[in-house]
Amino acid sequence: MAVVVNPGLDRSDPSLTTVDLFLYEIICTKTLIQNLIFRTSLDPLQFAYRANRSVDDAVNMGLHFILQHLDKSGTYVRLLFVDFSSAFNTITPTLLQTKLTQLSVPSSICQWITSFLTYRHQLVKLGKFTSYSRTTSTGAPQGCVLAPLLFSLYINDCTSTDPSIKLLKFAGDTTVIGLIQDGDESAYRQEVEQLAAWCSLNNLELNSLKTVEMIVDFRRNIPALPPLTIMNSTVPTVESFRFLGTTISQDLKWDTHIDSMIKKA
Repeated sequence: MAVVVNPGLDRSDPSLTTVDLFLYEIICTKTLIQNLIFRTSLDPLQFAYRANRSVDDAVNMGLHFILQHLDKSGTYVRLLFVDFSSAFNTITPTLLQTKLTQLSVPSSICQWITSFLTYRHQLVKLGKFTSYSRTTSTGAPQGCVLAPLLFSLYINDCTSTDPSIKLLKFAGDTTVIGLIQDGDESAYRQEVEQLAAWCSLNNLELNSLKTVEMIVDFRRNIPALPPLTIMNSTVPTVESFRFLGTTISQDLKWDTHIDSMIKKA
């Protein structure tokens, strides 16, 4: 739903707030980034809102993990591109405040953010028609300045401790990279199960219809690999995927990406 507090605002965001609240969001965002920039407790594989990091760094790091692993014999890689259902709309303010407190964010900022996210009055306006107003205390409206940063911090504790699993994140874009050796997929499958369990505990839902998997395997004799299932749903496999603006193909060649850039040009 789009928040329309002041329909006269000339901004293209799907979520519109008053000018003073919009400015407060900018101030709060900059303050949060300044407070968190040197925090060692931040997930090193979260590339959003980090100094000297970008989507290019996330893509390059992911490719580095893959290529370095494939240099060994008897190896292949399974990549799970995770899609969360209405990710920003599922943030639970009480859980977020606990996570922010654990990151040593000042209590005054935590309280302001909780107040900002709770008891929000929102409605939808389409042309001359306006819906009834509704009060909600869950989620951060898409389009507001704070939403991507708050979601990044909300999933900061979603990490992997297994060295063969890399959980790459850029705000809401999450990719599980399973570095498989000698056909042992136990760590990868266990990580996917733990991710589903973590989502359940944190009011997030994996969108099984949009979550896909890609397998990068350069072995000469490739056996039939068992499919991956999440919550009794088989994850579809793809030959290529647009990851943070870059099309990655299972052969790790750039033809598909170049073709898409030419068409866009």
